[in-house]
Amino acid sequence: MNDTPEPLKPLKTWSHLAKNRRRPSEYEVVSTRLHYHTNNPDVPWELDPDIHMQEWYRKYRNDSPLKHDDWDAFRDPDALVYRTYNMLQDGQENYVWGLFDQMSDRGHDQMLGDAWVQALARFHTPARYPFHALQMGSAYVQQMAPASTITNCCTFQAGDHLRWVSHTAYRTRELANTHPGRGFGEREREVWENDPAWQGFRELLEKMLIAWDWGEAFTALNLVAKPAVEEALLVQLGDEGLRNNDTLLDLLTKAQLRDAERHRRWAGALV
Repeated sequence: MNDTPEPLKPLKTWSHLAKNRRRPSEYEVVSTRLHYHTNNPDVPWELDPDIHMQEWYRKYRNDSPLKHDDWDAFRDPDALVYRTYNMLQDGQENYVWGLFDQMSDRGHDQMLGDAWVQALARFHTPARYPFHALQMGSAYVQQMAPASTITNCCTFQAGDHLRWVSHTAYRTRELANTHPGRGFGEREREVWENDPAWQGFRELLEKMLIAWDWGEAFTALNLVAKPAVEEALLVQLGDEGLRNNDTLLDLLTKAQLRDAERHRRWAGALV
């Protein structure tokens, strides 16, 4: 009788994907079950169990009222990974910067009406503040999310909002060059903090940023604040730009809406 133990057969794929009985996709391989800090609910991080960071994750992630039996079952409907996200957004950025260059060559800003220039200083260039708030909110949910597939969606979303901030800052400089003395690049913070038109959004976003529970933070960000900001600053303001012969703003906001639509797809899939 041979007492030699039979050697174990090597797995053909990652153990947590083996049950699928098929070759895993690139998305599944590089996106699923990456969070080691969900392994031990009592000590999320391999550090002193009593430090403040451990308590923060226990309270605001592990003990969140938003529960699911298996958060790792969530999948991004677009199945984006770092490689494909960069390919996608490289094309999007080439398009946007092509718009900037083409409109600049045509003297687009010189042809804007005086009343619309005033409206841009009030409603468009201060938008880098709410866009940055959305970026910060996305980064927080990214850090606190209970599954790596959720974290990845938030990571890409935060990158998209940085795009929007960069676009707005670039347009601010262009408008300041063409229309000096109109407050571009000088009064945006004052407008954001004091103009009555912005105060509802400012209150909403400030309250969103102090929602520490990950489920509350996700809900406040993706289901409440983002749709409101996007409908006002991308849809309505973009449409108003078209009515005022601001073709650049119309096309820019439509390009940014492609990001927003993708964000809504993954948020809808999560809920």
